[in-house]
Order: sequence, then C-alpha cells, then structure tokens
Amino acid sequence: MIETFQAALPYGITLSCRAAGPVGAPVLLFLHGFPEAAFVWDELLEHFSDRYRCVAPNLRGFEHSSTPVEADAYRIKHLMSDLDALIDQLGGGPLDALIAHDWGGAVAWSFAVQYPERLKQLVIINSPHPATFLREMQLSQQQQAASAYMNFLCRPDAETLLAENDFARLWPMFTNMGAADSSRVGGGWLTEPVRDQYRAAWNCGLTGGCNYYRASPLKPATAADDSVMKLVFAPEFVTVRLPTLVIWAEDDMALPIGLLDGLEAFVPNMRLVRVPGATHWVVHERPMFIAAEIEKQLVHAPA
Repeated sequence: MIETFQAALPYGITLSCRAAGPVGAPVLLFLHGFPEAAFVWDELLEHFSDRYRCVAPNLRGFEHSSTPVEADAYRIKHLMSDLDALIDQLGGGPLDALIAHDWGGAVAWSFAVQYPERLKQLVIINSPHPATFLREMQLSQQQQAASAYMNFLCRPDAETLLAENDFARLWPMFTNMGAADSSRVGGGWLTEPVRDQYRAAWNCGLTGGCNYYRASPLKPATAADDSVMKLVFAPEFVTVRLPTLVIWAEDDMALPIGLLDGLEAFVPNMRLVRVPGATHWVVHERPMFIAAEIEKQLVHAPA
C-alpha cells in the first residue's frame, strides 16, 4: 500500500514523498526524472515493501514539492543537499541502495561521489554518467542531435508551450518510443489512467522541471552558448567507487548507447545490464525485470 507524506527539510524546502514498507526497515530510495513524478516507482515500492522501507520523493520543482522560481536553485549542489537532508529524516543511512532514472540519476551519480558514506550501493537506469555524457555532447553528432530538445526546454516560454493543448508537446516524449503501442514488448503502458496521473503532476506546474535544464551546463552547444565545449571534469570528481548496477535500455532515443563506452573507467565496481528492445521508459515497460535485477544487486550488498 502506497502512503504519502511531506518531508520538510531544515532550510525551507519540502519534498512530497511516496512510500511503502515498515518504518525502521533498511531503506531503498528512488529518484525519478523528467517529465515524471514519484508515482512512476509505485510498482517497485510495493514489490520491495515486504523487506525495505521504500521511499520515492518528488524532486524539488515536481508535483507538490517546493518549486523555487530561480533556475540556479536547481543546480546539482542544491539537489544533493535535498537528498542528504531527506536521508537524515529517514534515519541517516546508509541507504541499502539509491535507485535513480533520468534526472534522478544525474543527482545520484554526483551524490555517490560526494556522499559515498550515505549509501551501500547505487542503481542507475538510463541516466548518463556526467563524464561520458560530456564527451558525447562535445564529440558525438548523434548525441548532440538526440539532446537538441534540451535547448527547447531552456526557452523562457517552454513551460507555457508544453502545457498547451493538453500537454501536446509532452506526450510524444513517450509515444515516440512506443508507449501507446501495445504490439511492442512492454509497449501500451501509457493508458488513460496513467495519462491522468501525468496530467495531475504536470498541472502542478512545469517550471521546476524546465529549470533543471536551464541550470545544467550539460546541454548542446549553440551559437549563443558553447560553454559545454570548454567544460572539463577532473576524474576524481566523477569517479564512483561504490558497487553500482547500471541498467541500460538500448532503444533510448535520447540517450544512445555510445554513452556506455568507457564507462567502466569512471565506475570501476560496475555491473552493466543492457536491455535490447527497451526504451528510456523501461521502468514502465519492464518493472519486474528492473525489480529482478535490483534483487540480484541487493543480495550482494556489502554488510
């Protein structure tokens, strides 16, 4: 059974959370991406709730969580602070696992580097590691083209345009990868009830979600801003030493598989599971496959 609660952090930010499982049990924490919300994890929360306290916060800017107006409030350092403060409220950790997708993964990659004592292991689902994403953004025309939508989301009118005509520009992010096609393996998940869940989240506002892109230095170069081409990450600031499971759906139109090349240099203790035929929305498409791979990872968790 899914419960909801508000986590009031000590500096004025509140995160609306979904949870399942007994308070006091080992904690699994789930982080969603854009344009989603915490509800996307419900099936996994319930699956693991017999042994774990499973918590999925809406990240700042999403659904009923606090939504600062300024884009700078969505820099990774602030998002990591939210996560650190939430873990304090959940008992201080270490988490048995931090499980993250898309933008949640961007936060999780950095958090695992900066706060390794806060978690036993990391699970990443189709979220690019910052070092390989930077490389591909600088050198790969395929990745530059696949990420061109990011510059649209940085427009000052992006949230207004996205909300028009029953979110007509948002639905193709799902349907272009077969979300409404029941003939595909894992397809057809975007039912009318699921659409209503998304509508409810999006009706809370889209400015916060767009601000993630506005605040990020990792987006395709333009004539007006080519700063990404000058960006460099020192290896010690992007190397994850924790045991890490990376699940990668190979038919992700936004994140081509070139992002996996050389990943082991930055994640030396990694188990990589590639999922042919699945897309960026693999959490919806194959939740029990995801659960089974997380189960395998948890069995080998450090004491």
